[in-house]
Amino acid sequence: QVQLVESGGGLVQPGDSLRLSCAASGRPLSGFTLAWFRQVPGKERELLATITWSAGRTFYTDSAQGRFTISRQKVHQSTMDLQMNGLKPEDTAIYYCAARPYGVSTFTIWGQGTQVTVSS
Repeated sequence: QVQLVESGGGLVQPGDSLRLSCAASGRPLSGFTLAWFRQVPGKERELLATITWSAGRTFYTDSAQGRFTISRQKVHQSTMDLQMNGLKPEDTAIYYCAARPYGVSTFTIWGQGTQVTVSS
């Protein structure tokens, strides 16, 4: 079973950058797609970006395109990152990483989330 742990959240000012990390453990991630989501209280969880572990193929939603970059590191440790630039107050949310095996349509493995607050 895969376990995911996010880190890197915090309080930043508008225009700042922040890099979130998701550490994966439990089993090899070949055959998995990983993703970053975010959720604002009272709203549905929103997909931001996905990456296939083996090939590193990426996908971005409109909310993330142009400002956020998803990546993964396979050497020494299995981590997935989300580089966020030009942060805005509306980016304030809890950010989650998630994983699903290839061929499964929904993300069933989730981290605990990390809070990102963008405020002056």
